[in-house]
Amino acid sequence: MFRIARRGPLASAIKAAKFPTPYRAIGASQQTRALSIHEYLSADLLRKYGIGVPQGSVAKNAAEAEAIAKQIGGDDMVIKAQVLAGGRGKGTFDNGLKGGVRVIYSPTEARMFADQMIGHKLVTKQTGAQGRMCNSVYICERKFARREFYLAILMDRASQGPVIVSSSQGGMDIETVAKETPDAITTTHIDIHTGVTDEIARKIAVDLGFSEQCVEEARDTIQKLYKVFMDNDATQIEINPLSETSDHQVLAMDAKLGFDDNAEFRQKEIFDWRDTTQEDADEVRAAESGLNFIKLGGDIGCLVNGAGLAMATMDIIKLNGGEPANFLDVGGGATPAAIKEAFTLITSDPKVSAIFVNIFGGIVRCDAIAKGLISTVESMDLRIPIIARLQGTNMEAAHTLINESGLKIFSIDDLQSAAEKSVQFSKVVKMARDIDVGVEFSLGI
Repeated sequence: MFRIARRGPLASAIKAAKFPTPYRAIGASQQTRALSIHEYLSADLLRKYGIGVPQGSVAKNAAEAEAIAKQIGGDDMVIKAQVLAGGRGKGTFDNGLKGGVRVIYSPTEARMFADQMIGHKLVTKQTGAQGRMCNSVYICERKFARREFYLAILMDRASQGPVIVSSSQGGMDIETVAKETPDAITTTHIDIHTGVTDEIARKIAVDLGFSEQCVEEARDTIQKLYKVFMDNDATQIEINPLSETSDHQVLAMDAKLGFDDNAEFRQKEIFDWRDTTQEDADEVRAAESGLNFIKLGGDIGCLVNGAGLAMATMDIIKLNGGEPANFLDVGGGATPAAIKEAFTLITSDPKVSAIFVNIFGGIVRCDAIAKGLISTVESMDLRIPIIARLQGTNMEAAHTLINESGLKIFSIDDLQSAAEKSVQFSKVVKMARDIDVGVEFSLGI
């Protein structure tokens, strides 16, 4: 199962996997597997560990929002759209409402803004123009911070262990801080066998700038956050801001948590919190079928078995002047059922004008793959050209089956030649679509 982390300090780097070059970034991001959960769930988890967070609760409709605001009491609260994306405060809803995070002063306002947020899409710098649906809001008390800090606990691939990333410039976009004032960010490597000692946590608290009377509470909070990280197989615990309030409390004002998909078998409760409505529907469907699928921006569909082969395939398409439409790894099996599901996902994108199938037949024979490919193309009545490069066991028999099928499947052994034809066919199909004419194909175009 693969999902891209959508928020937090690694978001920009991981998001690079969504763009055509360099495609090797996809291989790196594929290893960064993380379930993201909503802020209100993150706050609930932190509370279980005795970490200070503002009082609050989630509402699924306007009436619930009003009731929660009355329960919190007072006339100073915050309503936050529960959308898995960064930049919510500066986002805009599809109905014109600006800001997915708003200060409210009464239960009546809680009801009014909840009504305008729930059931509408919020567009932020991370969601793209399509936005993401808001199905709930988080109502919490508004706390005033004397000082705001940034703190995150992450798994670092370079050191093969946890790191604590901290900055005195909390409440800001950490990517901007890293770009403009990199010296303001401190990275502390943690020995996984020793953990976060009192000394380490206290030094981080002092270096951040907590007042003397809050240093020990901040130390305790940092150690508890590390316990959350370790106990729950987290890949990211991001608190921005971690605040010292005007009444000298240490509070996690906002929490973004990510968890390792590989630990799903032992973190059942957390993975029950997954909200698939916040994910791409096709990518969710692919995961359910055991496929690794990521949409890209091009027009040449890619179907391969193996992440390394997928990256090589996308690279060579790019080198030949084409643009891959997707990253799709059917895994080691490449069964007829998997191939059919893969084709369904690929062809759901109307921009796709050719499909490059690049399969290495090892455990599964090439002739079996060819039969599955032919059956799928016939049953789906596909009209776009398909370039098939099948290498491995029984590849000659596969080549014969494809050539005798009479379908728009072209069997090519050489990778460079197959990539060239994929790009050429794609350009011809796009040209034909522009002038609304049909086209017939041969290997000579």
